[in-house]
Amino acid sequence: MKPRTKRLAIVAAGLASLGVAAALVLNAFQSNLVFFYSPSQVAADEAPAGRTFRIGGLVEEGSVKRDGVRVSFAVTDTARSIPVVYEGILPDLFREGKGVVAQGRLEGGVFVAREVLAKHDENYMPPEAAEAIERAQRGQASLDATVVAPGHGRQP
Repeated sequence: MKPRTKRLAIVAAGLASLGVAAALVLNAFQSNLVFFYSPSQVAADEAPAGRTFRIGGLVEEGSVKRDGVRVSFAVTDTARSIPVVYEGILPDLFREGKGVVAQGRLEGGVFVAREVLAKHDENYMPPEAAEAIERAQRGQASLDATVVAPGHGRQP
C-alpha cells in the first residue's frame, strides 16, 4: 500500500469516527433537552405529547390539596390553568399565589410532575414563568380591548 493511500485511509477513518462521536453526543443532548411551556401553551396543545417538559406560572389560589405525600394543585399564567399532581416532598417555599416550575409529563390532561421548583425569595420568579405570565396578561388585555360596548359597534 502506498504511503499516500495509507494516509488518506487514516484521515477518512478519523473523520468517520468524529462523525459518529458527534452524532452520539447530539442524540444524547436531544433526548435530555427539556423545554418550558406556559399553561396557555399546554392548553393549546403546543406541548409535546409523551415527552418530558417544564410548566411554570403561579400556584392557583385555593387549588392545593394534600393526601399524604401526594399533592395536587393548579398552575396558572392568569389566562389558563393546568392541573398538576406530584408525589413527594414539596420545597419549603411552595405556596399558593407564588411562582413555581414543575417538570414532568402530560397524562390525560393532568400534568404529572417528577420535580417541583419554587422561587427562592420574594423578588424572584423563574424568567420563563414570569415571561409566560406577562404574555398571558398582555393577551387577556388585548382581548378585553377588542370587546365593543353594546350600541357602540360598527354598523353593517
